[in-house]
Amino acid sequence: MIPFNKPFLTGKETEYIQLAVESGKISGDGIYTKKSHDFFEKQYGFKKVLLTTSCTDALEMAAILIDIMPGDEVIIPSYTFVSTVNPFILRGATIIFADSETTNPNIDAQKIEALITPKTKAIVPVHYAGVACDMDKIMELADKYNLFVIEDAAQAIDSYYKGRPLGSIGHLAAVSFHETKNIISGEGGMLIINEERFINRAEIIREKGTNRSAFFRGEMDKYGWVDIGSSFLPSEIIAAFLYAQIETLDKIQKRRREIWKKYDDKFRAAGLDKILGLPNIPDYATNNAHMYYLVTNNLVQRTKLIETCKSKDIHPVFHYLSLHKSPYYAAKYSGKELLHADSFSDTLVRLPFYYSLTDEEQDIIIETVINFFNS
Repeated sequence: MIPFNKPFLTGKETEYIQLAVESGKISGDGIYTKKSHDFFEKQYGFKKVLLTTSCTDALEMAAILIDIMPGDEVIIPSYTFVSTVNPFILRGATIIFADSETTNPNIDAQKIEALITPKTKAIVPVHYAGVACDMDKIMELADKYNLFVIEDAAQAIDSYYKGRPLGSIGHLAAVSFHETKNIISGEGGMLIINEERFINRAEIIREKGTNRSAFFRGEMDKYGWVDIGSSFLPSEIIAAFLYAQIETLDKIQKRRREIWKKYDDKFRAAGLDKILGLPNIPDYATNNAHMYYLVTNNLVQRTKLIETCKSKDIHPVFHYLSLHKSPYYAAKYSGKELLHADSFSDTLVRLPFYYSLTDEEQDIIIETVINFFNS
């Protein structure tokens, strides 16, 4: 069987977990959390990062940091995972769903301005497949209307927009280390803070609304409850696992890019780009090889492709369903049709993609897909 995903282990994860346990501090913000923070801040120039228990938690922290209140409007693409939306729903926001671009599932930045009202407080672009949204246009709108931008960079580690790391452009950003991502910790995430004004409060929110972090740095002689917050800080065991992955990032990325390129080269050589959609990387974006997807011509064709692959023990998956049509939100949605989001919901299929995918396994997938469309 060729699964959709298989977590990659570097071999150092359990060693570092053991060292974390022996350090006597496994509740978080220990040696491996600090090592991870240092890496991301130095490697990508982020002003401040904080590991969290998930990307969802990082987005919840962001929603608190920008003081989302009932009645505030937040513009979010409909074609995304529910984690992008839930943090703002929980704070009472009204979600204004935006459509995707025609050539890739990212939010269509040219259509955002028409969605802005006096109640709009934030835009949350999602860098689908690690490919950058049009951030110049989005930041231009944020400046014009005094809005916050929170990048959902869940899939976008080690990817860039015009030379700038994704996650470094908006006011805040969130990254995922879920087991399906390029580097992983099982569950886990990271908040990226790009403005000084948010740093102190972010530490407080992450520590249940207390100034405990400042206390442990010796900046005060006691700590107490000073703001709202929750338990967003991951254990040192998660951080130790993650740091083993961080050390191998270049190796992981090299192999993932090889896999991505082979898919793309073979499908284009077979002429599939003439009869269906292949990934589109805009000139301003880089490819971090997070996933490889195909855009079929309709739902029936996608369903048959998945069935054909599964009959040969290959397990591709379809991806998001438009959130504005979800069982939870459909009755609340009163906006326009989002034709491109709905189209990707019906036609996009993700192929198996993971570090240990062998050349032989990939050849089987490629042959199966090409034969399906040729027939």
